[in-house]
Amino acid sequence: MPKNKTHSGAKKRFRVTGSGKIMHEQTGMRHKLETKSSRRTRRLSVDKVLAKADRKDVRRLLGR
Repeated sequence: MPKNKTHSGAKKRFRVTGSGKIMHEQTGMRHKLETKSSRRTRRLSVDKVLAKADRKDVRRLLGR
């Protein structure tokens, strides 16, 4: 049987913590940062836990 491959787009966007939570970066930190306040960019730079509704799909894409 061939092995299942990890989705290459998903592995770049999500990471799994030691306790099993799936983390993702927030949107809005790629460009036009000059116009955004420092407070806003600091808030956006923190990784967030993935929403419960999306966990099952992302785990499948990551091969877990």
